[in-house]
Order: sequence, then structure tokens, then C-alpha cells
Amino acid sequence: MAGHSKWSTIKRKKGALDQKRGKIFSTISKEITVSARLGGKEVDSNPRLRQAIKKAKSLNMPNSNIDKAIKKGVGDLDNVIIEEVSYEGYGPYGVAILIEAITDNKNRTVADVRHALSKFGGSLGQSGSVSWNFERNGIILIDKKQVSEDDIFEFSVENDCNEFFIDEDFYRLYFNSQDLYNKIDKLEKMDIEIDSSSLAFIPKDLINLSSDENNNFKKFIDFLQGLEDVQNVFSNHNFGES
Repeated sequence: MAGHSKWSTIKRKKGALDQKRGKIFSTISKEITVSARLGGKEVDSNPRLRQAIKKAKSLNMPNSNIDKAIKKGVGDLDNVIIEEVSYEGYGPYGVAILIEAITDNKNRTVADVRHALSKFGGSLGQSGSVSWNFERNGIILIDKKQVSEDDIFEFSVENDCNEFFIDEDFYRLYFNSQDLYNKIDKLEKMDIEIDSSSLAFIPKDLINLSSDENNNFKKFIDFLQGLEDVQNVFSNHNFGES
């Protein structure tokens, strides 16, 4: 019985890991599809697609999956319309929430999001209800080994960088969201490899929660991020405090 119990535990853990891996692949596939639909399938002229493919390959996504996602984006596979949508509202404890999703069925997605918010005591709001408390930024991470501090600082000044941080292993540059892929293109032409890039909503004001509230809020975020169509979740919860 002990051996059977151990095997059951292993199977449950493997199942959870497989599910998480599947969600990650689904998220990246949708990003590739939308990137191809908006900017075309040529990676040389589509930096957003180039970054999405780079991320996919770093996570060992099969090339066949990548190719399929691109073909879906440019309409080579079917007539399904994939589009980006966003929602905003309040999670538990009055924390402001912004949710980005990519979907082929907006009715399904909004129902899933509304259910998740309601389940944890939150509510879906109207457009603009919380977004005023966030700033949209494009974030670029560059390994310190790629370039000297003086050179990357000079680049940040010359290219209207909003904020520049030096972490332990990386330089972290913040730009206006609409400029992100243009800045990536410039860095790549300088032979500076991007470790990662993202578009993020940065909260202007943060809310601190108690330890118990903090744990429950993390469960809420995990639940939201586990939804089929959800790509990104942003909040003004201060994860550094409890």
C-alpha cells in the first residue's frame, strides 16, 4: 500500500507539472499567433514575433507547435479569429486587477474572468475603473555580460528610457510601451542580445495585506492565471509586504 500511495503521489505531481507546462505552451502559442496576425510571419520585420519565438524556444517548445501558431496567425490553417482582450476590476481586499487575455471566444473568456473574481470576493469593473492607477511600460532585461554599464546607460539616455535599474545579474530598462519593440530592434542591431522583454502595467500606488490575506491573494492570482485564455495578470498588491 505504501508503494501504491507513493506512486499515486508521483502521478499527481506529474499531472500538475504537465498541466502547468501545457498552460505555458498555450500562453506562448497564443502570443505567437497574435504577433504573426498583427505584424506578419517574417521574424526579421516583426520584433514582437521574434521575441515570442525566442521565448518559446527557451522553454523547448517543439518547432511544429511554433510553426502551427504562426500559420494560425496569418490565416493559413483556419478561419478562427484570435484577438487580444483586457479586463479590469477588483480582487479580494479591494486590490485593483488588470487582466490580459488572448481568445477565440470573448463570451467564454469574460464569463471565466467574472467567475474567478466573484469566487474570491472581487468584481469585474468597467473600462477605466482601475487602469488609471497603472502605467503601461515596456521592460527589457539584458545580461550584464552582454554590455558595459556605461554603454547601456548611454543607450538608455539617448533612447528616452523611463527608468534604468542595475540588478545583480541584469540591467533592467523601462520604456514607453509603444516603443518597446523599436528599442529591442535597436539593441539587436548593436549585437546586444535581449534576455527577456515584456509589456507590463506598473501600479502607481500599492496595497499592503496581512500574512493571511497575502496567502489567499496568491491563491486568487494562481486561479486567474490558470484560466485557459488569460495571458497576464497585474495588480497593485505589494507582494513584498505581508
